[in-house]
Amino acid sequence: MIDLYSDTLTKPSRAMRLAMAEAEVADEQRREDPTTNKLQSMVADMLGKEAAVFMPSGAMCNAVAVKAHTQPGEAIVCDRRAHVYRSEFGGAALLSGVTTEPIDTDRGIFSIAQLNATLANFSAYGATPRLLCVEQTHNFGAGSIWPLDQLKEVCAVAHARGMKTHMDGARLFNASVASKIPPRDYAAPCDSVWVDLSKGLGCPVGAVLAGTKEFVDRAWRWKHTFGGAMRQSGILAAAGVYALEHNIARLADDHANARLFAEGIATIEGVRLDPGLPETNIVFFDTTEAGIAPVDFVAKLLENGVRTGHISRRIRAVTHLDVMRAEVERAVDIVRGLLK
Repeated sequence: MIDLYSDTLTKPSRAMRLAMAEAEVADEQRREDPTTNKLQSMVADMLGKEAAVFMPSGAMCNAVAVKAHTQPGEAIVCDRRAHVYRSEFGGAALLSGVTTEPIDTDRGIFSIAQLNATLANFSAYGATPRLLCVEQTHNFGAGSIWPLDQLKEVCAVAHARGMKTHMDGARLFNASVASKIPPRDYAAPCDSVWVDLSKGLGCPVGAVLAGTKEFVDRAWRWKHTFGGAMRQSGILAAAGVYALEHNIARLADDHANARLFAEGIATIEGVRLDPGLPETNIVFFDTTEAGIAPVDFVAKLLENGVRTGHISRRIRAVTHLDVMRAEVERAVDIVRGLLK
């Protein structure tokens, strides 16, 4: 199986498993686990923040950040296809009692004008906009990268309105490697930011949320409230330490493979790619013009040894460390053969 369904499917390498087996551990919820503390310090330093906290998942990082930044009856503002709005079972409303004001965009990245137009929807009789959420890279925007200047501009608008800013940085390292801009530069305009360890970095589980010391102290409390105490989490944190030390630069290989896949299928009649070649490791494409609905083509691909996803009425293919160049070339051949 050539598995292009998601970079969440990566498996820990032998070296990563060894690091996990040898990890020094203690009780992380008492903040005594040395390996977890090391991971948190590494992430805080890489993102230019005062502190960080290790959590089981990125979804929990978003949930905790929204809870820590807002009060019930307030509102968050984000892209309409943002993960925090569309893919977390309404967690912001359920857990934090906030409403969401979405912004319609092409690839998940909005302008100052779009943000101002959205903020103009609020009135004295409605919820108070309290938190602006951005996603880097943007998943449903085909791995699109926020331009740094534009990110700074929209965060400045939010701050001027008395709002906090939060970055869902699930694939922030992909953005950094592709753009050659340090992660801390992307993180600087945001009051909180998290990075995922279980996608392109190849860890079995986990994400790390960072911000000011005061914010992270509150985040620890909500982490425990939401059931995130992991106790001897150094076994998991050791995978994150290994990944940060060994697996960031190699994300460039995933980007090259995504481009190779996109360039290959772009030559096939009836295949329509999202505008432009992929900026990182995500490719969206449509086969409707070839006479087969995307959802049906996903099933055909699976029957022929290639697993992809059907998302937003399109086909999504994601490259990662467990997919080699030769497999990507083979996947292109399979797409071409099926559409002939």
